[in-house]
Amino acid sequence: MSITAVPRGAHLTRRLIQLYVGLALYGASSALLVRAGLGLEPWGVLHQGLAERTGLSIGVVSIIVGAAVLLLWIPIRQRPGLGTVSNVFAVGIAMDGTLALVPDVHGLTAQIAVMAAGVVVNGVATGLYIAARFGPGPRDGLMTGLHLRTGRSIRLVRTLIEVAVVATGFLLGGTLGAGTVVYALAIGPLAQFFLRFFAVDGDPATEAEAGAEATETGTEDAAVASAPDDGDTTVTARTPEQAILPQ
Repeated sequence: MSITAVPRGAHLTRRLIQLYVGLALYGASSALLVRAGLGLEPWGVLHQGLAERTGLSIGVVSIIVGAAVLLLWIPIRQRPGLGTVSNVFAVGIAMDGTLALVPDVHGLTAQIAVMAAGVVVNGVATGLYIAARFGPGPRDGLMTGLHLRTGRSIRLVRTLIEVAVVATGFLLGGTLGAGTVVYALAIGPLAQFFLRFFAVDGDPATEAEAGAEATETGTEDAAVASAPDDGDTTVTARTPEQAILPQ
């Protein structure tokens, strides 16, 4: 997988800030969904289930799973970037840190409010992280790698992976509920909006490209899309806006 790069040094400070703020917020948003108790994002269901079974913190499990998934990039010949490696550690650390600070939430009204905050913050984090243009997270790089190697559509590959992840996590004790559904429906539009909002000046992306990205992936996380979106599901060299979300 080839990621188009901004010329060295151009907006580098802003991009690095966006990368790490985005990853920290991503971990924090996942922690808010845990505290809301109404259902987690797909990979969060798996992380929570494994945490229940192993006794490890959910953040540590996220790091371990991210590292394991990154190893799967080797046979499918994916190349990690700074954002990929940072994702493995930063999201899990931020998640555990937030869980240590934020207490359990009681009462349906408070749970819904925290869940909504978690989903919105996740959208902000996604826009920051992708617009920083430092490469996809390990889980979504697996998705695009399988897409490239199998020729199957992004939509199909992502669906199969996430169904397997959610089912496994649920069987292990992860929380599946209304929050999972709200996340799935809302994260695509939120990510697309904040991606445009946080785009670094000089990015080659246009609103049409962002729209094509959302069209290819549906509402799921504004993942990598074909370019242009003409029905061809072949993934070519991507603009960073078409890089994948951290998970």
